[in-house]
Amino acid sequence: MGTPEFAVPSLEILLDHGYEILAVVTAPDKPGGRLGIQDSAVKTFALSRGLKVLQPVKLRDPEFLSELKGLGADLQIVVAFRMLPEIVWNLPPMGTMNLHGSLLPKYRGAAPINWAIINGETETGLSTFLLQHEIDTGDLLMQEKITIGPDETAGELHDRMMVAGARLVLRSVQALERGDVHPIPQQDQEATHAPKIFQETCSINFDQPASSIHNFIRGLSPYPGAWTIHDQKTFKILRSARIDALPSALDSMQPGEWYSDGKNLYIRAKDTCISVLELQMEGKRRMPVRDFLNGYKV
Repeated sequence: MGTPEFAVPSLEILLDHGYEILAVVTAPDKPGGRLGIQDSAVKTFALSRGLKVLQPVKLRDPEFLSELKGLGADLQIVVAFRMLPEIVWNLPPMGTMNLHGSLLPKYRGAAPINWAIINGETETGLSTFLLQHEIDTGDLLMQEKITIGPDETAGELHDRMMVAGARLVLRSVQALERGDVHPIPQQDQEATHAPKIFQETCSINFDQPASSIHNFIRGLSPYPGAWTIHDQKTFKILRSARIDALPSALDSMQPGEWYSDGKNLYIRAKDTCISVLELQMEGKRRMPVRDFLNGYKV
């Protein structure tokens, strides 16, 4: 059960290791794309491998539940899908296993990769666990730690975790099959949360340290993108560098003010400033700052 690109390697690795995938459950098709309909990444891959695809609008739909039960699956595996009702996750004899992009119980919720970077973490990880009633609270099967680079973006970390997560899914399934994994309850008192991110909460607050702004920018890059307004235009800042020593030209500037020496673009922070490396002006493509400064006077 999965929808976006993040779920595809996990499906692929199970197929490549001989597991029988009885069906793939993914989101209904969306309007969009050249032909007016856009399949999920998981559906596209599943069809390319000749797999049965189910796309229920409602997970409690009696017809879907009947079809799911009729498959007789031993185990259900969830990677980047929606919240399942108990009638679904409790169906197989071995239960339902989920892959989550954090070291649970840290960063429970919809956006663990983004929030780990936004909060300046230097380490995160992946967890497999068995689903139960409350989201991301089930007993842990396996975990793997992953280091976060000081300038790594959410998109870059996502791509690394996507591949590492597939390997962890495979190891977890193999261990469940052998019966030599012992689920461990999570320590709820250590839980932190990673709520869904909305466009309106991606506005950059420059009245804070440059390190916090840098983390915020890379934690939202490339999507949905941290944004700010300058000259009555909206700009997404997609890549930045933290500047530890404030250039003298910015001494008297207020947080949020822009300065360029013709080659670099600086935005004042509470303490020092950030250097913008890549950005996107509303209605334009994303571009390196040098290209932007060639056509835009700051």
